[in-house]
Order: sequence, then C-alpha cells, then structure tokens
Amino acid sequence: MKTISANELKTRGVASIDSVLKEQDEAIISVRGKDRYVVMDMETYNRLRVCELEAALYQAQREVAEGKGIEESVDEHLERLKKLES
Repeated sequence: MKTISANELKTRGVASIDSVLKEQDEAIISVRGKDRYVVMDMETYNRLRVCELEAALYQAQREVAEGKGIEESVDEHLERLKKLES
C-alpha cells in the first residue's frame, strides 16, 4: 500500500490521493513518519461496509439460533435499557 506523507498532502492536496487511488484501493497517510490514516474511494468503503454489516447479521443470526436473543416489545426494550443504565 502506498504511503502519502502529510507534507505531500499539504502541497499537492487531493491530487496526491487521486494519483495513488488510480493504482490501488487504499492509501496510507503518514504524519511525522508514522502511519496514521487510511483513505479509500467510496466504492471500496461501501464494499467494506457491506462486509461489516453482513458479519454483524451473521453474528446476530447465530446468537438467535443459540437461544441468546431476546424477544420483547419496544417499550420492554426501552425499560430494560433504562435498568442497565442504573
């Protein structure tokens, strides 16, 4: 994965990100020599979000199948949450 320094980003702006993302899905931005951020185009970001949501759905379905789910009304749910805050 290509690294863009913060200084390069300051001088070249978004053009420095665009040039990297034409060749790769992501780019690392380093600040004072340390990798700090990752940038990506929206298509890559949306693909990752879909994967994350599918993983959460799979986990929820597995927990329900194992009997760990709770079936309750909205009011019951809110009341249970209030008790947890206390």
